[in-house]
Amino acid sequence: MDHHGFLADIDDEYEKLVIQLNPPRVTVDNTSSRKATLVQVDSANRQGSLLEVVQVLTDLNLTITRAYISSDGEWFMDVFHVVDQCGNKIYDGEVIDRIQQSLAARASSSQSVGIQASSEHTSIELIGRDRPGLLSEIFAVLSDLKCNIVGAEVWTHNSRMASVVYIKDEESGGPIDDGDRIGNIKRLLRYILVGDGDKRSAKTAISVGVTHTQRRLHQMLYADRDYDRDDTKREHVSVDRSKLVVVSVENCTEKGYSMVNVRCDDRPKLLFDTVCTLTDMQYVVFHATVIAEGPEAYQEYYIRHVDGSPISSEGERQRLVLCLEAAIRRGNTEGVRLELCCEDRVGLLSDATRIFRENGLSVTRAEVATRGSRAVNVFYVTDSSGNPVNSRTIEAVRNEIGQAILQVKDEMHTKASAEDSGKFSLGSLFRSRSEKLLHNLGLIRSSS
Repeated sequence: MDHHGFLADIDDEYEKLVIQLNPPRVTVDNTSSRKATLVQVDSANRQGSLLEVVQVLTDLNLTITRAYISSDGEWFMDVFHVVDQCGNKIYDGEVIDRIQQSLAARASSSQSVGIQASSEHTSIELIGRDRPGLLSEIFAVLSDLKCNIVGAEVWTHNSRMASVVYIKDEESGGPIDDGDRIGNIKRLLRYILVGDGDKRSAKTAISVGVTHTQRRLHQMLYADRDYDRDDTKREHVSVDRSKLVVVSVENCTEKGYSMVNVRCDDRPKLLFDTVCTLTDMQYVVFHATVIAEGPEAYQEYYIRHVDGSPISSEGERQRLVLCLEAAIRRGNTEGVRLELCCEDRVGLLSDATRIFRENGLSVTRAEVATRGSRAVNVFYVTDSSGNPVNSRTIEAVRNEIGQAILQVKDEMHTKASAEDSGKFSLGSLFRSRSEKLLHNLGLIRSSS
């Protein structure tokens, strides 16, 4: 019998016993703070506990305004100040029940962090050099291969593109598990990814089942070393470096910790991004304080390696700084936010992103979802050089796809569009062109 395997089994059983003797306790408190609902989680401690709790709160669309974390020894105790997306405390009984049930289930689970088994669809992981039109080509290939895209998330950072796409068979509506067909999908997608000569680092992977999507995207880009890439061929791309990101790491010799300080512009899911990176780099957070009640967020972590040692070299310190900066910048959305909401159909994404490409738009981030029979898709777009898009270009794209189903969620462009509309009018020309293209796209039907 394998000695190491036997010891691992003993450790696993011991962990389960500790959890059974000390079941997790989740308390939701609406009286202690005027501004936020307090969520306290007490449970047996294990590697990844903090990430799992932050992941649950983030997936419930809660905003964490403060957090106080302590996990010294065998016990894990966290207090999170949370509000809803409108900045209000949580009073809805159903939401409170979901918080308690989700956190208790996660804290008592012994599964790997973020793994969610599914037999409903097939997941595709893609990573390669980003370039204008790449997403359009990927969606077009999948459409030609009779794959129905039911969900996807696409990130771009530092000239790299990472994506997790969820597909079903167009005819059966189920996952694709035929080996030959999967091999063909991988081969054609890899051909698209290496179209610009990125043969060494372009990768595709296909599996039935999913990992937590955003967790997986962090892992993919971290493994791809996007944090230290400066070999981009697109040096002319304008990247918004005005967004504050300051990360410092120093050792607290007397207590045996390394202290990490993060200060940056606040945004949704920021805490998830930083904790995800620390976890994937095999650091354990023993104490932490997070304050994010204004335009800036402040995070302070006391960490050690999983073996209990602090950071031991200047090279390692610099690498951690770069990785945290990259994790924060990955989540910063650049470009105009476009929301495409309509009845779902096969080929919708292929057609919409083709129109983006034909009008010189480049997708920097995308979130694709299917809710019932409707497609709910979000795209952040720039021009092909990574610069802001002219409002007239956005309006031209909206007229091609449909003003009613492609909405601009960007105050500056909405204002500019309103000003432009007073200067010129395309009137019936755009309306007739829009109706023709919508008919071709299958988004409206003939009245005959």
